Amino acid sequence: MSDNQSWNSSGSEEDLDTESGQPVELGGVLSKWTNYIHGWQDRWVVLKNNTLSYYKSEDEREYGCRGSLCLSKAVITPHEFDECRFDISVNDSVWYLRAQDPEHRRQWIESIELHKAESGYGSESSLRRHGSMLSLTSAASGYSATSTSSFKKGHSLREKLAEMETFRDILCRQVDTLQKYFDACADAVSKDEFQRDKVVEDDEDDFPNTRPDGDFLHNNNGSKEKLFPSVNPKGINGIDFKGEAITFKATTAGILSTLSHCIDLMMKREDSWQKRLDKELEKRRRVEEAYKTAVSELKKKSHFGGPDYEEGPNSLINEDEFFDAVEAALDRQDKIEEQSQSEKSRIHRPTAVPSGDTYSTIGTHRLAQKVATQLFFTFTRGLVSASDDVHRFRMQVEEMVQYHMSYSLQDVGGDANWQLVVEEGEMKVYRREVEENGIVLDPLKATHAVKGVTGHEVCHYFWNTEVRNDWETTIENFNVVETLSDNAIIIYQTHKRVWPASQRDVLYLSAIRKIVANNENDPDTWLVCNFSVDHENNPPTNRCVRAKINVAMICQTLVSPPEGDKEISRDNILCKITYVANVNPGGWAPASVLRAVAKREYPKFLKRFTTYVQEKTAGKSILF
Repeated sequence: MSDNQSWNSSGSEEDLDTESGQPVELGGVLSKWTNYIHGWQDRWVVLKNNTLSYYKSEDEREYGCRGSLCLSKAVITPHEFDECRFDISVNDSVWYLRAQDPEHRRQWIESIELHKAESGYGSESSLRRHGSMLSLTSAASGYSATSTSSFKKGHSLREKLAEMETFRDILCRQVDTLQKYFDACADAVSKDEFQRDKVVEDDEDDFPNTRPDGDFLHNNNGSKEKLFPSVNPKGINGIDFKGEAITFKATTAGILSTLSHCIDLMMKREDSWQKRLDKELEKRRRVEEAYKTAVSELKKKSHFGGPDYEEGPNSLINEDEFFDAVEAALDRQDKIEEQSQSEKSRIHRPTAVPSGDTYSTIGTHRLAQKVATQLFFTFTRGLVSASDDVHRFRMQVEEMVQYHMSYSLQDVGGDANWQLVVEEGEMKVYRREVEENGIVLDPLKATHAVKGVTGHEVCHYFWNTEVRNDWETTIENFNVVETLSDNAIIIYQTHKRVWPASQRDVLYLSAIRKIVANNENDPDTWLVCNFSVDHENNPPTNRCVRAKINVAMICQTLVSPPEGDKEISRDNILCKITYVANVNPGGWAPASVLRAVAKREYPKFLKRFTTYVQEKTAGKSILF
């Protein structure tokens, strides 16, 4: 802001009392942020006894301070971009302060830190923080060791699964062995039954006596003999059936035990993961609660406002406060401009344009030779034509010139939906409401008639960067990035910030052109078009929001021929101006604010610029 330049601060050159070694009192003027309406205000600030106090002025110290902060727990934060600003926060209370220059800011910060250190809090805080870190580290280490040792007491799940693989191989071999034994037994039983059936068929005529035991038959002589010998397991392949059964039982028992252990391990693993999940859920719950609390506190503090509360869809400033803040900032800039203008000597302005169509396009060419012999030009620049512009942006310039000559000069009536928003004498300002993704892109069109100047003169002063700061009050700084030709340049400029809107910058190509009329009765047209381009030397930065523009100043000179052989004077010429602007602000701001600012600032800009041209050209030779 421009009114910040008058800030100053003062203080003691000595920070320590040489006798006691204690910090001495420090007092001086600092600029303190008050609110979004009054902005920065000068206050008398006193640093004494570990306390920072402020008064409205040095003379009002006897009436008591307006606020104070205890520096024991204060946090001093130098601003990232503003070299003169620093913030002091204690819990929810924040002071935004600004010194005259970076050196004064450094002195204040060092003095405050010295008072804070002498209070003894700094060393105590350091010890307490150090102890907390040690305790946390010890606790974490103990937990880690306990968890690791608990897993080492038993076999891991991977080892138990390897045991299961071994038991499976043993069990498969045992099953194969027992299956062979069972197959041999089945074959032996089948052979015995076949032999028994054959013996019965051979001896059925002897009617042998069959005993209930079934395995023995009695002969005729009464002797008892075994018909089928018993099958001996050891006789079949030498298999120890009892030993195999014992091994099989042990193997199955091992499998069941290992399965039980695996289940236990998996249950423990599940419990461990469940505990970890519960901890993560608890952490998430705490973070969500902390986030909600922070948002709630931030909303509470948004009522007080601060210099860092900027525009955006999530801005903490509501639309009414945003509008009031912008209006207050613009009013302050207007007062500063009026004061600077009042200090300058003004040349008497020409009379207003008389009503009625007293000027005609006829006569411009008819009197060209007469004007050439009677007047000399104060400007040496020749006529600008398309052949003079030879550079890499030539095609874009041609497209813009054709666009503005075709559409910008069209009448505002019909289906164009232009709305008249301002009418002051000969000046009329129109607007079409256009929004894209919530961003206002309202095209603006203004028409004006200015007496005593030509279209060439108006476009010359609008395009010439050497006089840009003489009439443009919204620019903070600008520089010519590249000169493409005598009639085309690339300019980078930053505009003064209007809080709470973010600061804007623009990178654009500016070209001046004369369009010769096809009909000799029509006037020639002078045009300056400014449109955004990209350049490797000026990429967008985080400090400013890059705006996009497409602006044209189109001027035509109308001549009213003087009576008789009188020379043409500035009373005989009139400039018809058509000014169009398509601006993309590049960031979000309330639509009502953007439209209100455009309605207010564009007419002021056009009047200020045309008045400047009239004052600069008064008494000078006419430049057609």
